[in-house]
Amino acid sequence: MIIGQGLSAGLLRQATYTTARLGSFSARMLTNKAIEANEGKPLPLYQKALCGLTAGAIGACFGSPADLALIRMQADATLPAAQRRHYTNAFHALSRIVADEGVLALWKGAGPTVVRAMALNMGMLASYDQSLELFRDNLGFGEIPTVVGASAISGFFASACSLPFDYVKTQIQKMQPDAEGKYPYTGSLDCAMKTLKAGGPLKFYTGFPVYCVRIAPHVMV
Repeated sequence: MIIGQGLSAGLLRQATYTTARLGSFSARMLTNKAIEANEGKPLPLYQKALCGLTAGAIGACFGSPADLALIRMQADATLPAAQRRHYTNAFHALSRIVADEGVLALWKGAGPTVVRAMALNMGMLASYDQSLELFRDNLGFGEIPTVVGASAISGFFASACSLPFDYVKTQIQKMQPDAEGKYPYTGSLDCAMKTLKAGGPLKFYTGFPVYCVRIAPHVMV
């Protein structure tokens, strides 16, 4: 079933990447230390952004293998029959990747995955905290309007900051060698430059409304 393709990998990714990412930030492991260093004063925006960047990188390192399985399982249906990998679930995908390509292949595309997570976290977590302060302290909004408004702004900025990196990450993770064994991209930078040359800057924002609809509700909830 194409609609549910990659569901197990998506759940595994959420259980690893999202738990580590939000755990690092929500538990205030990073922000508490920053507040202590700031003598108890509220953090400026750049420090909130740095905490978000760090938490995103930590989470992405844990979740990269599951993210790779998810991308490949979702892309399988779009490939010619002879090139399909036929993974049955996330754990089958991970075991096949290790057997066919080696353990380190589980982190294929980890570089852009980490950068994408850092950009998403920076946009999501920093803008959320900043918006909370704006609505609550400066505009005097009530609790519900403050949370909903801050969440909506957070979702938009998370999408806008992360989509270019998500585009490159996806292209790297789903690529396959041609008949001569050559891959279309040598790495993330090569992919980004070829994309920029072929379609211009807006190419990285292909499907932004759909991506925003996918990311924003998750951020808000």
